[in-house]
Amino acid sequence: MYDKTVRRRRAVLALLVVLSLILLSAYFGEAPSGGLHSVQRGFLTVVAPIQDGANKALKPVRDLFGWFGSTLKAKEQNAELRKQLATVRQQLTTKQSNEGSYRELIKLYHLDTALSLSDYRPLSATVIYQSPNVWYSTIVIDHGSSAGVHVNDPVIADGALIGKVTRVVSDGALVSLITDSEVEVSAKISATGEPGMVQPEVGEPGRLLMQYLPSTSSVVPGDYVVTSGTISSKGESLFPKGIPIGQVTSTSEQNGFKSVEVSPLVDLHGLDVVQVLTYRSGSRPETLNGAAATLAPSHQLGPEEEAQGGQVAQTGGGG
Repeated sequence: MYDKTVRRRRAVLALLVVLSLILLSAYFGEAPSGGLHSVQRGFLTVVAPIQDGANKALKPVRDLFGWFGSTLKAKEQNAELRKQLATVRQQLTTKQSNEGSYRELIKLYHLDTALSLSDYRPLSATVIYQSPNVWYSTIVIDHGSSAGVHVNDPVIADGALIGKVTRVVSDGALVSLITDSEVEVSAKISATGEPGMVQPEVGEPGRLLMQYLPSTSSVVPGDYVVTSGTISSKGESLFPKGIPIGQVTSTSEQNGFKSVEVSPLVDLHGLDVVQVLTYRSGSRPETLNGAAATLAPSHQLGPEEEAQGGQVAQTGGGG
């Protein structure tokens, strides 16, 4: 029975092949007005509207899949561009800082004590809470003392400073952002090395003000502002030197000093993953943080003291 079925199918297949060859020969051999050509035109006339309707009906589905594909590709490209931007920004500020450090090396011979990012261990952490107000001044992360996080550890995102750790528990930490009214960062203009103090601008959520620059300062909009490597009072965080903070957007002058508005480099409204710069027990960051906390004055220096060189912890590692 099986052999008969197989033979029958083979015979049908052979018959169909022979019939196809006959029809093809007849089709190509007859005139355009022949019967086979007429059948073809009639078939296309019937099928074409159906095909066109199917294309129109399926177009939204194709567009939807295309939109999803384009969106995923755009997100991947955006993440890659952000990484490239952070790398280029760091290279630029490092180059400018290195040029300034070389000039300082001509006068000073103790730059081997400078604190750098290589002395720290970046720890990635996820943001699990962000203050629900217009100031966006604090976040909570999912790593704490059990992971080596300390109070005053610098916190960065996309290669730029966003704040410091202000409270730690075993499995979490509170981070005060640079827009918090309690946070102040000793900084400098990356291109010129001119020092100043960065604090939130009063009444302007999300904007920073760098104060106490000399009136002769040549700072211009677009200049990068980085951590200076100094502190000026107890309670400040000692950050590695040269972490990007923001870019100058405008300048003003009052009472013999120049102030500049600084736009943070990182959007602080939608933080997701950040990095805490932690350090090991007995490391240079721990030693210098202890020294700065012990020796720095407990009062806040005024502009006049700043102008006379009042920044006391010239360690190359403060923020």
